[in-house]
Amino acid sequence: MGLPFVALAAASSIMYKNLGISDSKTAFWTSLIMFPWTLKPLWGPFLEMFKTKKFFVYTSQIFTGALFGLVALSLHASSFFCISISILAIIAISGATHDTAADGVYLNELTPKLQAKYVGWQGAFYNIAKVMSGGVLVYLAGELEKKTGIVNAWSIVMFLYGIIMIALGIYNRMVLPAGGSSKQVHSFKEGMNTLKDVIITFFQKKYIWYGLVFIVLYRFAEGQAIKITPLFFKAARADGGLGLSTSQIGVLYGVFGAIAFVLGSITAGYFASSKGLTKKTLLILCTFFNVPFAAYAYLAITVPTNVYIIGAAVAVEYFGYGFGFVGLILFIMQQIAPGKYKMAHYAFAGGLMNLGFMIPSMISGFVSDYLGYKEFFIWVLISTIPAFLITWLVPLKPVEEEVTEESIEAE
Repeated sequence: MGLPFVALAAASSIMYKNLGISDSKTAFWTSLIMFPWTLKPLWGPFLEMFKTKKFFVYTSQIFTGALFGLVALSLHASSFFCISISILAIIAISGATHDTAADGVYLNELTPKLQAKYVGWQGAFYNIAKVMSGGVLVYLAGELEKKTGIVNAWSIVMFLYGIIMIALGIYNRMVLPAGGSSKQVHSFKEGMNTLKDVIITFFQKKYIWYGLVFIVLYRFAEGQAIKITPLFFKAARADGGLGLSTSQIGVLYGVFGAIAFVLGSITAGYFASSKGLTKKTLLILCTFFNVPFAAYAYLAITVPTNVYIIGAAVAVEYFGYGFGFVGLILFIMQQIAPGKYKMAHYAFAGGLMNLGFMIPSMISGFVSDYLGYKEFFIWVLISTIPAFLITWLVPLKPVEEEVTEESIEAE
């Protein structure tokens, strides 16, 4: 699930930066192509017409791998940006389809208690994608740039993305559980009727509007910070950046960030499992998620040269990110998804969650260009306020209540 998303959201930004594309253009287009992760609920019900959820998981992985190979080839064209960004947009559609099916496997194979217990591990494995994409592969690209040139370096890296995805597809075809057969829908008309019922029942859920505002605002600061941070790391010191090489950025994300993120995700999973999803728990998770963005504000203000200080800031932010993101996932799993259309409603909420990330990401480049890096990261801290307000205000339903509703709806 994580590799295509991180490749499009983060690694592609560094690639285009190195290929001479402006920050504002890079931030806008690499955010816009993420839109399929918002729209995925619209075709989710049609996945019920064919095969199993497992089938869509491994076929989309293999298809995505082939598309990454095309991205690698496109970088050698004179109009490489238009061609490659178009292929990445198709990868986004494939990745979003994959995520809907993969979430269905997770939700159908695990009980609510196990979902809470392993959500941290899910986050940890999701963020192995951050290690591979923002760490290992970016570091490799940086080293290859010195030997083969920027275009050849990133072509090799895109081919590696493709090989990894195809290998995962073959692996999951052999070992993944079915996640439930798709036999509820047999025609396009039934699919449309199911989609209509999915939407109606989604908006009939108790406290749904509070929940939707929570989902969108929780990531408002993150959407801006995550998109600009690698560009800030790469920018010249004369422009207010840290002037790091591509390889150094890979080490920061692949070592400092990766270790911190995995620890944060796993710790949060057990924390949430033991405490349950209460208002206090959610506020703690929100705090861990948002406050560490102050580490990037510190870097932008002081502009340090010591890579260990920069690495420590990355570790602080990534631990908080890994710990706090569990709050959003668990909220969707236990407050939004339960009911007759568990997979579809989870996908619907996940799409809106991505919208909460995508819109601030799209504008972040323009804001950063206007304010400068130092003022931008101060603005990011101000942008965390809406997340705290909605976390304080959002009402929570007992998990048992949703289980009862699910049983009634199923009848």
